[in-house]
Amino acid sequence: MKILTEKNFSKLKEIIKKSKGDLIFSSNDDEFNRKVIEKLPIHTLLINQLHRKDYSKQRNSGFNQVMAKIAKKAKISIGINLDEIIESKGSKKAKILARIKQNIKLTNKNKIKMKFISLKFKKDERDLKALGLALGMPTWMTKNIF
Repeated sequence: MKILTEKNFSKLKEIIKKSKGDLIFSSNDDEFNRKVIEKLPIHTLLINQLHRKDYSKQRNSGFNQVMAKIAKKAKISIGINLDEIIESKGSKKAKILARIKQNIKLTNKNKIKMKFISLKFKKDERDLKALGLALGMPTWMTKNIF
């Protein structure tokens, strides 16, 4: 499993051409994420939640209806960063979980798959399914959660 984090679009395009297997892309720039899922053949978009700032009336989860439709059309699954959930504490963890719940509602509405992605921790499949169900994932989404 390789997570691509290149910020230059043309360099990222070259890396993807040379890469084989599951391609996971991650960036903190929402506009760049949208450009990547529109134009490049990746398998999973990993959305980081830790350094986001919420708007005054809604959460900034890094995923919206427009991106959901693009991801559905391109058959791209959405990744949840499990390391962020495990390492955060208190109100930061609560905000991260709330943003993930918002993304789960959008992905469920558009029938997009979601995955838990972790580089630091190894978790049991049943634990991940239980976490997914507690966050509001439907059972069809928890079948291939990792």
